[in-house]
Amino acid sequence: MAPSFETLRDENLDDDDFDETEVDISDLKEKYDTQMEQGFDTFVVIDGLPVVTEDQKPKLVKFLLKKLNTAGKTREDLIFMPMGEDGKSLRFAFVEFSTPNEAAAAVRQLDYTPLDKKHTLRVNKFVDIEKYGAEGRVDEEYHPPQIEEFQEKEHLRSFMADPSGRGRDQLVMFRGDTVGVFWANDKEAPENIVDRQHWTETFVQWSPLGTYLTSVHAQGVQLWGGASWTRQRRFAHPFVNLVAFSPNENYLVTWSNRPISIPDDGHPALSLDDDGKNYVIWDIETGKPLRSFAQLEVAAAAPAGDENAPKKPVKNPWPAFKWSPDDKYVARLNQGSSISVYELPKMNLLDKTAVKIDGVMDFEWAPATVQRDGVKSYEQLFCFWTPEIGSNPARVGLMSIPSKQIVRSLNLFSVSDAKLHWQSEGAYLCVKVDRHSKSKKSQATTLEIFRVKEKGVPVEVVDAIKDTVINFAWEPKGDRFVIITTTEPVGATAVPPKTSVSFFCPEKAKGNAVGNFKHLRTLEKKNSNAIYWSPKGRFVVIATVANTQSSELEFYDLDFEGEKPESDKDLTANLQLMNTADHYGVTDIEWDPSGRYVATWASAWKHAMENGYHLYDFKGEQLREEPIEKFKQLQWRPRPATLLTKEEQKQIRKNLREYSRLFEQEDAERISSADVAVVEARRHLLNEWYSWHEQMQEELADERAALGLPADPIAELLEAKTAEVAPGGEEQVIEEIMEEVLEETEEIVN
Repeated sequence: MAPSFETLRDENLDDDDFDETEVDISDLKEKYDTQMEQGFDTFVVIDGLPVVTEDQKPKLVKFLLKKLNTAGKTREDLIFMPMGEDGKSLRFAFVEFSTPNEAAAAVRQLDYTPLDKKHTLRVNKFVDIEKYGAEGRVDEEYHPPQIEEFQEKEHLRSFMADPSGRGRDQLVMFRGDTVGVFWANDKEAPENIVDRQHWTETFVQWSPLGTYLTSVHAQGVQLWGGASWTRQRRFAHPFVNLVAFSPNENYLVTWSNRPISIPDDGHPALSLDDDGKNYVIWDIETGKPLRSFAQLEVAAAAPAGDENAPKKPVKNPWPAFKWSPDDKYVARLNQGSSISVYELPKMNLLDKTAVKIDGVMDFEWAPATVQRDGVKSYEQLFCFWTPEIGSNPARVGLMSIPSKQIVRSLNLFSVSDAKLHWQSEGAYLCVKVDRHSKSKKSQATTLEIFRVKEKGVPVEVVDAIKDTVINFAWEPKGDRFVIITTTEPVGATAVPPKTSVSFFCPEKAKGNAVGNFKHLRTLEKKNSNAIYWSPKGRFVVIATVANTQSSELEFYDLDFEGEKPESDKDLTANLQLMNTADHYGVTDIEWDPSGRYVATWASAWKHAMENGYHLYDFKGEQLREEPIEKFKQLQWRPRPATLLTKEEQKQIRKNLREYSRLFEQEDAERISSADVAVVEARRHLLNEWYSWHEQMQEELADERAALGLPADPIAELLEAKTAEVAPGGEEQVIEEIMEEVLEETEEIVN
């Protein structure tokens, strides 16, 4: 340890020869004084230990060592447990780890960890205790805490109560430098709620349940909400590029392409442990970071087992962290080797180790908590797939968390690629498998559908599809799906390829069972490349987006109430094209959360031609078209899940016709009141003109009287002319003959 400044002074100088007021010794003090942050950042202090004697101490140290080595590397001789004068321990210990990062991990993972039924560990950095416990930092005299006066906060879900009583949805629009939030109307212009310039620097984003509006800045991320749109939270992540929420809005992930650099004077939220990291996971309620991560790296062209090989960043897909539907777990893919599953809110690895899966290429959580047949214990599910490695086949697996048990696996051969598609309620998992022939010259696609809720998780194979599948989408809260295929190679081409749109649905089955999936209909020679289901199911928009040559929109109903073709009698769908539309240059499409409206827009981020948006109803009837210069973004505000039970929802559907009459009557009254308002406005304008005219006449009469002019010059002029024509005052009768042609015929005479 370097000698302190006081020791150096005492050894070399006498007090009589040294005057601190005359000599500037700040540079020497800075050089030789001990800095607590340097040299002690590998130490932690563990409190909450049981009281033991000298004979019991080795046993406790060994037991404690097992927990400590899950966070880092330490040894028995690096654990110092002070003993009191009575020969018993003082209930705390000092522990030295190999690196500062391991000490920080121990604090993060072991703090509040139960040691046994009666003792819970408290783990802190040694430098933090010295820093906050130094003289002057903590007042020795007890002062009771000051309880701040309660301040009522705004209701963050007040947007659920539309003041008009019409149950309208909100949307946000980003145009030019201005961001505005609006109440959506059908045929009328949207009603503005708030409009602010430079509200964001890059883009805006709603949280999954619509509670917050996210703005992104160079300094970090801000969340806005409430009726007055005040700032609710702030997350200081410099140069942030992307953000993602957990499904229940408890946590937030931020990512920056630039690694975090902590300045010398510190950071308001992050610490030195976060330096060099790219991802930060935050607790939204407290606004504090839970853990940070760096970009994944792999060895670049290095021999197997060479740990000193140079590293290069992996192309990290977004989102890099994927959430379980209940926010209890978040997982990250280590492509080719494992999946790291972390428990919230401590952010420690589940069972202290990653899930090792050789060759794993991708994984997806089930979007809802699935109640499987015969399984009563709590579980969350995720699926993964691995390619063919050597003589081993490709594999799709379904894993249960937290048990890490493989629920179902499926071996596949001749696999080129696979994509994982969950149905919104987790009832089905479709694995789109692209297979190649032995010569690898031809390719076909099969759809492997896992029936997750059924006993044993059976897998159904939909007939091989010879064309390349470029898009797949399940019906939300349903069991039907749509695919788009093409016979041409996938990739950038001068002319977009022709596509086919195919609809699939189950056969009818007895009771509540779902039959086998069958092909319903295929529409050939299309330009479509995108599928947008209504969030309530049943209706779907098949569209052509980001295509300069085509911009078609087709609105389909899969439960059409008209006559059903004979070939579809045994299927659970009746397909009908309701309407077609065209929006030139369309780049994005989004349904509102109620499934009543569809918004399409042409974003200035992608091209500068005819930017603006269109609004359609679910049947495809265009309600509104508004071109807006530099229009960038439109997003509907999501709604939280309904609080009504399934029985209450069934009752509403049963009485829907009665509600419909009421709503139609309200709409008619609103339209008629709008007509009355127009008439009243026009009458008001006419009355204003009359009053203005009378006022002008009075002012004109006053001016004439002041100038000595006649009050009515026209009447005076007429009297003068009459006197000239009849000087004797006799009346003259003037007779005027008028002719009117009633009919005229023209004949040609030879």
